Amino acid sequence: MARYLVRRLIAAIVLVAVVSSAALLLTRLAPGDFASQLYGSGATAQAIARERARYGLDRPVAAQYLDWLSHAARLDFGVSLVYHRPVAELLRDRAGNTAILALAALLLATLLGLPAGIVSGSRRQGAARSIIRGASVVMLSLPSLVTSLVFVLVAARTGWLPTGGMLSAGAWDGGTLAGLADLARHLPLPALAIALPLAAMIERVQSQSLGDALKQPFALAALARGVPRRRLIWRDAWRPAAGPVASIYGFVVGSLLGGSFVVEVVTSWPGLGRLMYDALRARDLYLVAGCAAAGSVFLAVGSLASDLVQAWADPRLRRHDGRGTGAAA
Repeated sequence: MARYLVRRLIAAIVLVAVVSSAALLLTRLAPGDFASQLYGSGATAQAIARERARYGLDRPVAAQYLDWLSHAARLDFGVSLVYHRPVAELLRDRAGNTAILALAALLLATLLGLPAGIVSGSRRQGAARSIIRGASVVMLSLPSLVTSLVFVLVAARTGWLPTGGMLSAGAWDGGTLAGLADLARHLPLPALAIALPLAAMIERVQSQSLGDALKQPFALAALARGVPRRRLIWRDAWRPAAGPVASIYGFVVGSLLGGSFVVEVVTSWPGLGRLMYDALRARDLYLVAGCAAAGSVFLAVGSLASDLVQAWADPRLRRHDGRGTGAAA
């Protein structure tokens, strides 16, 4: 298990390095830069050149990248060109907000998707199965952008929930409980917009894996011995069916982050997605690279957690003796 964890940690570090480096280089090599965005089309060439020299944007790409990489290895991602603050500070401020939204959406997706998949996977027909399968098709067909726009429209028309933001003005003035209550009112709309497509994905995989588990010889033998079907599902068939579900959680976390970035922009949630959007518009390459690194850290942590759950469900994945399944490689 120790070697398994080390391999996964190395893969996570490589992922963060590749993603953040690619974000920096692509932003740097794209036409235009922060200086041209700052002054607009009416600026003189001399003024733009002066600002490029001031921010170090006139340096060769290779030299700029190597300098950034040496500092990033010490967790120093530079200074934001827009906010004039260290990128690491901005990331700390916004990463917590994204984590709150992402964890709430993941919890909702799991609480909705797993039970729905167990119900649909344990039944061959019936109204409940048809309703669940139909709803999952609809949710899979709607991206988070469309779902969030629909929810914002409904919230604006009904007034049931705030249409944007994370907290109301002065939310913490009434104390901690008042602030948390205000956060709880702002959280459902963006969390549901992200969670519903993911819940549908989890339901599909859970339904298929449970249906396959119930067709295995051990399940058929248990039913022949008179074991109640409900007991068979929850005691014997659930763990073998958990492996395929656990294996998609890395992809779920990736979709979670992608959906979170989009929904944050639509609902004005002050997280990494909104910060990345502002950085891309301003061509703030150091902030873009920092946001990409933070997003890849979330993805790597989610993938690692998924691998650990999958290894728990199927211990064969922990073997690395050259004769195992090779799925952990």
